[in-house]
Order: sequence, then structure tokens, then C-alpha cells
Amino acid sequence: MRQLALFCVGGVLGFIVDAGILQVLVSGFAWDRFSARLISFLCAATATWLFNRNLTFQGTRNHSRFGEWWRYIFAMSGGFACNFTTYSALVLAFDVDGAHLPLAVAAGSVAGLGVNYFASRYWIYRSKPQA
Repeated sequence: MRQLALFCVGGVLGFIVDAGILQVLVSGFAWDRFSARLISFLCAATATWLFNRNLTFQGTRNHSRFGEWWRYIFAMSGGFACNFTTYSALVLAFDVDGAHLPLAVAAGSVAGLGVNYFASRYWIYRSKPQA
């Protein structure tokens, strides 16, 4: 339960990064809502990787730092598929824009939570089998 709780705390951090960068790119630099989301996801996934690596799954290391990051980004792409689908459906169905984009990001984050946790727990940070 502790790992899941910490994973959720990391998810809140990721949400803040994701929504913040999305807002800056869309409102500040006039990016479209979908291209900007790809960049904000990559930044958020990197932030959650750092958090989860150092707090949630500390001590479990099976790969180099760079190898772990690549695996993490790859593993999070499954959750991102759920996340981006939910986000896109809300943006398109309700023409979500501007200050309301974080609501669509939040819904997407919830949609991808389970996939991301299981990918992290049972693939990226699984314990090595005892000999």
C-alpha cells in the first residue's frame, strides 16, 4: 500500500508538471492542444520517473539510469494511450481549451493510473528473483 500511495503522490507531481507545461505551450506559445500534450507528457513522465526512482521504488535497480528511464517512458506509453484517449475525447467532445485543459489532463491521468502502476511495479522495478 505504501508503494501505491507514493506512486499516487508522484502522479500528482506529474499532473502538475503535465498541466503546467501544457498551459504554457497552449496559452503562452499558441501550440495546438494535442502536440503540446505530447511534450507535456514526456516532461511529466520524466518527473514521475525521478520521483518513483528515488522514493516509491527505492533500492530496486535492474538497469542503468538511462536504460531505466527509456524503459520507464516505454512502459508509461501504455498508460499514456489510456490517458491521451481520455484527454482527446474530452477536448474534442466539449471543445476544452485554455484554463479548462487541466481538467482533461486530470481525467486522462486517472484513466492511465492502473496501467502505469502495474508497468512500474511489475516490470521496471520488479525485484530480481532469488537464486
